[in-house]
Amino acid sequence: MGFWKSLFSTDAVATASRVQSGASSAIATEPRVAFSTERDLDLYELEELCDAVGWSRRPLRKVRKALQHSFLVVSMWEERGAKRRLVGFARATSDCAFNATIWDVVIHPSYQSRGYGKALMKYIIKKLRSEDISNITLFADPHVVDFYRRLGFILDPEGIKGMFWYPD
Repeated sequence: MGFWKSLFSTDAVATASRVQSGASSAIATEPRVAFSTERDLDLYELEELCDAVGWSRRPLRKVRKALQHSFLVVSMWEERGAKRRLVGFARATSDCAFNATIWDVVIHPSYQSRGYGKALMKYIIKKLRSEDISNITLFADPHVVDFYRRLGFILDPEGIKGMFWYPD
């Protein structure tokens, strides 16, 4: 429960700034991490990020549609001077009242294991909670379940398995 308490007392942007592993002195070119909820993303840049982690290519028209119909879109940028680089992304769908599901959480491999994923998740959860969304779910591949557990997510306590329908 410590994660959930810190979520409301810690500014996610400050958390993201602390994930930097660089020098302690302030240099003009020292990278800074910033979040954005703008939906007008360069889809090619987003797909390059997804490619970097080994995700399958998705048709850009469908990616655009998914972004348009998402309740919340969050991108995470490393800013170094005037240069910006997309280093993280997540989105959420919602019924706009009670429930939201987080999708497409991705952190560039060069930035993994440095606290960026935790900062991104804190940010998106804080945004969802500020909209009074109380039930937040996600689907996780087996190799990242422990990451989400450390953030306070639990496996379905009732042992109910999700059900899926896929076209033939």
